[in-house]
Amino acid sequence: MNRVNVMRPWLGDEEVAAVAEAIRSGWVAQGPRVAAFEARFAAAMEVPHAIATSSCTTALHLALVVAGVGPGDDVVVPSFSFIATANAAVYVDARPVFADVDLATGNLTRDTVEAALTPATRAVIVVDQGGVPVDLDPIRDLCDPRGIVVIEDAACGAGSTYRGRPVGATAEITAWSFHPRKIITTGEGGMVTTGRDDWAGRARRLREHAMSVSAADRHASVLAPAEEYAEVGFNYRMTDLQAAMGLVQLDRLPEIVARRRALADVYAKQLADIPGLRPVADPAWGTGNFQSFWVEVEPEYPLGRESLLAHLAAADISARRGIMAAHHQPPYRHLTPAAGLPVTDRLTDHTLILPLFHELTESDQERVIAALRGPV
Repeated sequence: MNRVNVMRPWLGDEEVAAVAEAIRSGWVAQGPRVAAFEARFAAAMEVPHAIATSSCTTALHLALVVAGVGPGDDVVVPSFSFIATANAAVYVDARPVFADVDLATGNLTRDTVEAALTPATRAVIVVDQGGVPVDLDPIRDLCDPRGIVVIEDAACGAGSTYRGRPVGATAEITAWSFHPRKIITTGEGGMVTTGRDDWAGRARRLREHAMSVSAADRHASVLAPAEEYAEVGFNYRMTDLQAAMGLVQLDRLPEIVARRRALADVYAKQLADIPGLRPVADPAWGTGNFQSFWVEVEPEYPLGRESLLAHLAAADISARRGIMAAHHQPPYRHLTPAAGLPVTDRLTDHTLILPLFHELTESDQERVIAALRGPV
């Protein structure tokens, strides 16, 4: 039997042709294709500004910088997230403060955020974990009057919806990922979106060393204007090669999400009668893109999570442990709250991610489901 992978990006001849055309154009660094990708991504996500970056991690860093977060500030974050969410706070010399998450969605809630607030809280980073939209409005209702900026980490969120609009559309500032594990990919790459003109302008400058004139504008000029550097910036640029790929992928986004939701529906229906397996589902306030299809392995199931992973591997099926808990990692253990993070611990210890990608075949999905039924 062939191995069933947990994830594989959907790439084709169109992406190959787009990247080849960028190479033939001679403009391979940040240039016109990046600008086009930004414009089309902003339109698709229903936001005024999109600023392409080298990764979602650098996008999160820029979001914190332009929001004015710095030394002495606390940033509330979920531990139940890839470690970059917590790392971004450290990059600006702030302190990550871990909040617990909701059992059903794996996301922060108003209540878990409120329990983690401190007098020094300057920002909250909420995550659309696995593509499940976070319930943003109640969290902003809590934070906005306190002058606490809410940053949405939509690394997994492209194609998900919140109250009828794309996730991130109602956020003050959002960071996105185009890593190959995400819904659409540019290989590596990220994006900042925001409705604030001042934040967008500063993010554009900071991503290329805080130059007063962009590299693209300088290269397009016969006599380039002199540039100034008003502050210390970063090299967080996306290339036109990546953006060429991203433009094709963005066109594919509706089809990708429709396919993933159809596959997730098959899983949900087929697993409904298996005791002890609780699959992720849409929340009441939106629809997920099923960037990850995760299930919680409950005590009723005959195997524990680790044994089930081994059982699937023996059938040549590649599943993965669920979302990590940052407070279990050496740099952050000392920041574990005194009351602990019981839901985070439960989810990170008992969930796993099943194979789900655009080209997953019916027969391969049936193999996964049969393997899950095997121990029952």
